[in-house]
Order: sequence, then structure tokens, then C-alpha cells
Amino acid sequence: MNKSGSCLCGDIHFEVDGDFENFFLCHCNHCRKDTGSAHAASLFSTSAKLNWISGKQQVKVFKLPATRHVKSFCNNCGSALPFEDKEGGYLAVPAGSLDCKVSIEPTAHIFMASKADWDQNLDKALKFDAFPQMDNIENN
Repeated sequence: MNKSGSCLCGDIHFEVDGDFENFFLCHCNHCRKDTGSAHAASLFSTSAKLNWISGKQQVKVFKLPATRHVKSFCNNCGSALPFEDKEGGYLAVPAGSLDCKVSIEPTAHIFMASKADWDQNLDKALKFDAFPQMDNIENN
């Protein structure tokens, strides 16, 4: 079954044909830096095929020198996009770039030694269904 995805601005659409073997939540410094979050959430496959439906010319790839870190993104809106590592023999797909349900649950947290110091007890933080009114948030 094909899995569809796109970028935030809608310029780029893609499909992934095949299954994912792993779903890693990566806490390395590089993934935290390029996502601006606690971790990257990426699906990996050694057999799935990536097909760019539209906007392939808008895809930009950044390879961090002297590392294995790669980020593929929309040149217009900056959304994270799939990357095919031909040398490593795998496809990496940012989970948030998919427009369909993800059928695999995360299989591992990786690079935990680099975990952000504020990435603790996040389940205890207040929860809202939408952006909260700033004056309604109480610090406990």
C-alpha cells in the first residue's frame, strides 16, 4: 500500500511504496538542532521505493560535513522530507511528512546520551487541544 506525504506549503508531494522496518526517535544533537525539538521521528526502510509526485525540483538536501547526518527539506517552506541514502541502502522518511496514518509504532529511542536536559517528565506538562491563552497558563 502506498503512503502519501507532502510539505507544509504543498509544493512537494511524494509516495512511498513498501513497508518501514524501523521507526526511530533520534535524540542526537544534530537531529535536535535541525528539528528544533526533543528528537527527530523518522521511519526507515531498506526496501520501500520513493516516488516524487510533484515538486522534486524544490527538494534541497543538506549533508553535515564529517557526519552521517542528512536533512532533506522543501526549499520553499523548510518542511522535512524523505531522503534516500543510496550508499547506506535505506530510505528515511520523517514521520510528520506523511499525510496518512503511520502503521508502525516507534521501535527505539536512539542517541539517548545526547538527550536534551529539558526532555524529562514531559507527560506531566499541561495539555491543551489548541494553542492556549498565554495568560491562562499557570506555572506550578
